[in-house]
Parts: sequence; structure tokens; C-alpha cells
Amino acid sequence: MSGDYLPIACAVHERLEFAVLRRRHLQLTWLGADGRSQCCEQVLPLDVETRAGAEWLTIKRPSGEIEVVRLDHIRSAVEC
Repeated sequence: MSGDYLPIACAVHERLEFAVLRRRHLQLTWLGADGRSQCCEQVLPLDVETRAGAEWLTIKRPSGEIEVVRLDHIRSAVEC
């Protein structure tokens, strides 16, 4: 893992993976690209992967836009 990445709890990681497998929407809150702002919206999780020394969640936003969120930037993820 990269030096600044903080691994998330296994139980949270597992919940995200199950949401991907079940194609369950999440009410997701995460830090924005600037590291300060928070985004909160209902998204469809598409994939959980490890790359570049960190773990990532690929999401589809309501607009259809695909985005990748670093797992340690997620503040809450609740199934809808």
C-alpha cells in the first residue's frame, strides 16, 4: 500500500464488495478531490480494486458519470 493510504476495516471492505456483487445502490459520503469537501449521493458501486498502492471503489453517479473513490476517503456507505 502507498505511504499515505490508510487501510479500511475488513468488515467495511466486505460490505462494499457485497454491494458490488448484488448491484445494490449506496448512499455514499466521501471526501472530494480537494481532500476537504464531502460529496453525498446515491451511487451504484461497480468494482472494488487495488492499484497504485491503495484500494478504490468505482461508482456510477446518477448522471451516468463513472468515478473512482479511494476507500480511505469514504466517510459512510449505506445500502439504499
